[in-house]
Amino acid sequence: MGMPEPIVRFEGVAKRFPGVLALSDVGFEVGPGSCHALCGENGAGKSTLGKILAGIHSLDEGRILVEGRPVRFQGPRAALAAGIGMVHQELAFCENLSVAENLCLAALPARGPFLSRPEMRRRAAEMLAAIEAPIDVGRAVGELTVGQQQLVQIAAAVGSGARVIVFDEPTSSLSQHEAERLYDLIRRLRGKGVTSLYVSHRLEEIFRLCDTVTILRDGTHVATRPLASLDEAALVRLMIGRALSEYFPKHVSAEPGEELLRVEGLSSPGRFEDVSFTLRAGEILGFAGLVGAGRSEVALALFGLDPQARGRVEVRGEPARLRTPRDAMRLGLGLVPEDRKRQGLVLGLSALENMTLPILRRLSRFSWINRRAERAVAEEYARRLQVRAPSLDAPAAGLSGGNQQKLVLTKWLAARCRILLLDEPTRGVDVGAKAEIHALIDNLAAQGNAVLLISSELPEVANLSTRVIVLREGRVAGELPRGKATPEALMRLMAGV
Repeated sequence: MGMPEPIVRFEGVAKRFPGVLALSDVGFEVGPGSCHALCGENGAGKSTLGKILAGIHSLDEGRILVEGRPVRFQGPRAALAAGIGMVHQELAFCENLSVAENLCLAALPARGPFLSRPEMRRRAAEMLAAIEAPIDVGRAVGELTVGQQQLVQIAAAVGSGARVIVFDEPTSSLSQHEAERLYDLIRRLRGKGVTSLYVSHRLEEIFRLCDTVTILRDGTHVATRPLASLDEAALVRLMIGRALSEYFPKHVSAEPGEELLRVEGLSSPGRFEDVSFTLRAGEILGFAGLVGAGRSEVALALFGLDPQARGRVEVRGEPARLRTPRDAMRLGLGLVPEDRKRQGLVLGLSALENMTLPILRRLSRFSWINRRAERAVAEEYARRLQVRAPSLDAPAAGLSGGNQQKLVLTKWLAARCRILLLDEPTRGVDVGAKAEIHALIDNLAAQGNAVLLISSELPEVANLSTRVIVLREGRVAGELPRGKATPEALMRLMAGV
């Protein structure tokens, strides 16, 4: 009996964007009913290839065959009609519309000239039942958690009859609990014969879910291998072209310095309650917790973004009134937010303009910006943080996720912030960039800065932090010193076990 016909075959695929060759001569096969991983650094072309298959981008050269037939989709709807769906990393919904309206938007059921709302709700409920997602179809999508919105995306693909689903970083915004539910769902879909093309930077979930991996580097195909033939070190070597040694932070060997931040009884109605901690120079204080535990909300309150927050905050021993971000910046606090694209950068501005945005007053005289001084500051910090960009005048939108994250960090270092609030600083970046950002955070602490590190990746928060505070349902559930803050111990506190 011969090998089954591949469900998808890429042959010599190439794609160009202005000034960039995103893909060049990429060719490999995806077996039916498999979970096929697509790996590589940021900018390797993984998402671009997935978007070409899903009809979002058109290819410039080569061809794609689905079940042996050449296809060239004119858009996502044509791809979905051919059985190809996509679950995007960045969710795109009409948030003011209901779940049912979003699920049926492409083909609203009518009764004569009018919309049939009962039929719309029935269809939406059927789509959600197919993936065993207990979500009220009448709720507005904007009221759902990120994990629930992810399930709605998957229901849209499966309910439209997709036999191949491209998952683009599907767990990047999910808690561990939500990610576990997604893993179970992908296994169930596989049991029904659905093929998954799985794009992710998280190696542990790739080894857990996938049977085959294709590695891209700089837009070219490096290898396609059974995952059983690789370990994590070998996979990383194929992805980045070099071995990646285990990183041990050096700040933990030094004694912490002066107390830079003291928080007592910080509360915000409906968000968090009675949160207290101290943070010293040279320390990295980890914040762990499930999504909704209040971690990000505490950071936003400290940066002056929660007018309802109440409690006592001291900066360098002096009482601090943090009512606006300007108050926080004046006292030396900087925030790297969870969503760098929407909250951390102005994507239409250049890398240089983003880096100097918080210090324009310092670089100005009589309302005129000293452009020479501005460029000198940007060049200095770009060199220190190894920001890789075609030039400092390149738009921030065109940089890889890792370099965008470095830009956000750079602007606060240029602003001479001593207290850094880092919310998911390595979300959506590849293993090479993640190692660089880990080293950078460690260096910041070693140089006498104080770092509050919020991360959903338990190995990250356990490895980098001097000590870890766990939040559960808006309250401090416990604090563990570095030696006892194992991922298992943190998970027990997070789950209330």
